[in-house]
Amino acid sequence: MAVKRRHLMPFGAQLLDDGRVRFRLWAPGADKVELSLLGLDPEEHLPMTPEDEGWFGIITEHGSSAYYYQYCINEAVYVPDPASRYQPETVHGASQIVDPNDWDWQDQDWQGRPWEEVVLYEMHIGTFTAEGTFAAARQQFDYLAELGVTALQLMPIADFPGTRNWGYDGVLPFAPATAYGTPNDLKDFIQTAHARGLMVFLDMVYNHFGPEGNYLNQYAPAFFTDRHQTPWGDAVNFDGPGSTWVRNFFVHNALYWLEEYHVDGLRFDSVHAIFDDSDPARPPLFEYLAQEVRHAHGYDRHIHLVLENDNNAAHYLRPTPAKQHNSHYNAQWNDDIHHVLHVLLTGETSGYYQDYAEHTLEHLARCLTEGFAYQGEISSHRDCRPRGEPSADLPPTAFVAFLQNHDQIGNRAFAERLSALCSPKALRAATAIILLAPSIPLLFMGQEWGASTPFPYFVDFTAELSEKVIQGRLREFARFPDFNDSLNIPLPNQIGSFLSAKLDWHELEQPSHRQWLDYHRHLLDLRRQHIQPRLSGMAGGQAEYRLLSERALTVSWRLVDDSQLELIANLGDESVTIDSPSTGEVIFRTDTAMADLQPPYTLPPWSVVWLLAEG
Repeated sequence: MAVKRRHLMPFGAQLLDDGRVRFRLWAPGADKVELSLLGLDPEEHLPMTPEDEGWFGIITEHGSSAYYYQYCINEAVYVPDPASRYQPETVHGASQIVDPNDWDWQDQDWQGRPWEEVVLYEMHIGTFTAEGTFAAARQQFDYLAELGVTALQLMPIADFPGTRNWGYDGVLPFAPATAYGTPNDLKDFIQTAHARGLMVFLDMVYNHFGPEGNYLNQYAPAFFTDRHQTPWGDAVNFDGPGSTWVRNFFVHNALYWLEEYHVDGLRFDSVHAIFDDSDPARPPLFEYLAQEVRHAHGYDRHIHLVLENDNNAAHYLRPTPAKQHNSHYNAQWNDDIHHVLHVLLTGETSGYYQDYAEHTLEHLARCLTEGFAYQGEISSHRDCRPRGEPSADLPPTAFVAFLQNHDQIGNRAFAERLSALCSPKALRAATAIILLAPSIPLLFMGQEWGASTPFPYFVDFTAELSEKVIQGRLREFARFPDFNDSLNIPLPNQIGSFLSAKLDWHELEQPSHRQWLDYHRHLLDLRRQHIQPRLSGMAGGQAEYRLLSERALTVSWRLVDDSQLELIANLGDESVTIDSPSTGEVIFRTDTAMADLQPPYTLPPWSVVWLLAEG
C-alpha cells in the first residue's frame, strides 16, 4: 500500500486541503512583500499581509502544483523562496510549487537499520557516475549492496549556483540540486535504496550559506550576526535577536528531509563553526535539534545523527540520565584516526598532521581504545590551544573512522587519493584496521577499488568570485607545502577539475582494481559475520592496548557477548618479533603473518592479524 509523506512547516509554499496555497516568508527587513505568481498569464502580483515578528503571508486560490513563483521585496528585487522545494532553472530564478502528495511511497515497511550495522559510503552525486544524477547513481545499488556497505552518505545536495559544486556552497537547503534531478528523482533514489537494504544519509550545512545566490540579507538580515565570525564571514544567527526563527528554519529543515524524503540519517558539517551563546534557559542549538528529531522520530524507526566537529566535543555523544537518549548524537567523524594513520602511511607531517608527528603510535592506540586522540591536550596546529574533551567512556561506535573522505582528498593541492601516496601493502594493513575495528567505518566512493581519479575541489562561480575562492584556499592551506606550487594546482572553477573527479568505472575491468574490490568485500563480509553482531549495547572503557615497538601494537576489546576481539599490527617497514601468546581464532591476517600463532613469532612489515576469542 502506497503512503504519502509531507512535512508541515510555518514557511514556504504549502498546498492546503481545500485546494488553495499558503505562502509565508520571514522578512523582518522588508517594508513590503508581494507574491509574484508566474503560473498566470499575465504575471500576477499579490500583496502579502504583514504579520507579527516580521512575517508576511497570503492564502490564495491561485496557483497549484508546478506553478512558479517568486517574492518581490519592496517593489525592487525578486527573490526565490528560501524554503523552495525545487528550483527548476537556477538558484536566482523562480521557485516551483511542489505537492509532496504527488509521490506514492512504496517503502512503508522500512524502519531503517540499527546503528551498529552502519557501514558508510560517502558519494558525490555529480561525480559518482558519468551522468551525475540521482537516476544514474541508483543503477549502482546492487553493486553497493554486494560490496557490503549499508548506508549511503550523500555529500550536500541543497541547491547551489551553477551546474557543479561540492555542495558546501548551497543556498536553498530545502531544494534538491537541480543539476542532479527533480524531487521525485531523489525520492525514487531513496526508495530504491531502501528496497536494497541501504540507508541514505544527507550531509547538512548549517554553518553558512554559499557566496552566490543567497538573498537573505536583502530582507532578513537577522539571519546573520557579526558577533561571531566564521571562515565564510558573519555567522548564522543562532543566539541573537530574531534567532528563534533562524533556529526553527534549520530544525524544520532537518525534520523535512527525515519526514518528506524518508532519509535515515543526517551528518552535520563543521559544527565547530556554529556558535550559540543563548540564554542558559534555552537549550543550545544542537541539543535542541536532537531533541526535536528524537521526539518526532525516535519511536517508529531508526534515525541516526552524526557530527563533524573539530572541537572533539564528546558531550554531544553522551546521553545523560536526565535527558536519556533525547539530546545526543550517534557519532562523530573521527579526524584524529584519519590523521594519525595518514602520518604512519605517508610520513607527511605538515599542516594539521603536525599534531601527530610525535608519539604517533600512541595517538593511534588512543583512537582505537578511547575514540579521540586529543581529549583536551594542546594542539600545536591550533596555535597551542587545548582541543577536545575526555571520550574514554564512550563506546567505539560513537566514532566514525575512515582513511579517506572528500575533505582529506580534496584539501590536498593535487587531490590525490591515498592509494597514490603509500605502498599497497601499507594501504592494505590500514584498511583492515578501519574495516574490522568496532568503530563505524566509512569509505569514500571508489576507494574500494583503488580508484585512480583525484577528487579536487570544484565550483561553478563567476570569474571574480572564483578568484576569491582560489586565494582563500591558498591562505587556508598555506601550511601545506604543495600549496606553494599555486601555478600548477587544479583551479576550482575550471570544468576540467570537475570532470577529473568523475569515477572511471571501467577501472573495474582491470585485475589490480578488481583485487582491491575483492579485498574490501572480504573484509566487510568478515565484519558482518564476526564484529557487527557483537556491537549492540557495547559500553566504553572496554579496550586496552600495548605497544610492541615504535610501529607495532596490540589492541583488545571486550565485546557485548563477553568475547574478546584482538588486533595485532605492525605498521612499519621492519619485522617485529612478538613473545607474548595470543588467544582466540584468527579471523583475518594479511599474507602469512603469525601463521602458527606460537610465540615467539615474527610479524612482517605492514601486517595485521585479527583474532576473536569467544566469551
